[in-house]
Amino acid sequence: MNDEIRPASRSARGWINGFIGVLIFSGSLPATKAGITGFAPDFLTVARAAIAGIFALVILVVMRQRLPAAKYVPSLLLVAAGVVVGFPLLTALALQYVSSAHSIVYLGLLPLATALFGVLRSNERPKPAFWFFSVLGSVFVMGFALFQGGESTLTGDFCMLAAVLLCGLGYAEGAALSRHIGSWQVICQALVISLPVMLILCIAFWPETFRGIPAQAWSGLIYVALFSMLIGFFFWYRGLAEGGIAGVSQLQLLQPFFGLVLSALLLNETVSVVMIASTVGVIACVAGSKRFS
Repeated sequence: MNDEIRPASRSARGWINGFIGVLIFSGSLPATKAGITGFAPDFLTVARAAIAGIFALVILVVMRQRLPAAKYVPSLLLVAAGVVVGFPLLTALALQYVSSAHSIVYLGLLPLATALFGVLRSNERPKPAFWFFSVLGSVFVMGFALFQGGESTLTGDFCMLAAVLLCGLGYAEGAALSRHIGSWQVICQALVISLPVMLILCIAFWPETFRGIPAQAWSGLIYVALFSMLIGFFFWYRGLAEGGIAGVSQLQLLQPFFGLVLSALLLNETVSVVMIASTVGVIACVAGSKRFS
């Protein structure tokens, strides 16, 4: 009896942690958009990673964590390439050419990319019905984004597609590694590995002056550094590791809608009937994915 309860309890914890992580990540693109109103995309990318890396180093020292074993370093480098450097830089570059609304088209592919890399990096074998609900959920998100409209260019589209692929790889690799060394340890160690290079690049891209940078740009930088780059991963990697990479990754389908709800609450933006209908469809797909993952 206890052997049956423990896996169910672990899976439930995984979905709860994954849900919290998605809530935190929901503010990433709006915060990035706010950040590039005052900072260049290259500086924003390295600054957020450097700030998060300094905090990660402090956490590892305070918690008396040892250096990672040599066999884990290649995986940590993949995590760093995907979520510390690749996704932040490419999305910041893309948002110079595409609107936030249009970027949601590609975020709709992120759960599918994470699930695919998760299958390649673990022993998970979801049922065929899982892939049906995963693809259908992505179609709901992309269809909603296309209905919303928004500007796009070939350069921006390419950057967003590359960002999604790198991020999916970083998510899956970090989740698989979390099962061996712990969730928060993975992101902290990946950030610390990247820190020397990020500090050097931070100095190289240092703005000539910080005068005139709006408050929203500073707020965006603080959010993406502490929440998007660090705290969110504490919950996200643990959720993927405990609940299953393929299944829990589908919670990302809800991320665009959480971001729009935040915009409605904070910026008094209108919540449309199409948004509500799309959200209901996505929730059904996430439930279906959970059932067959």
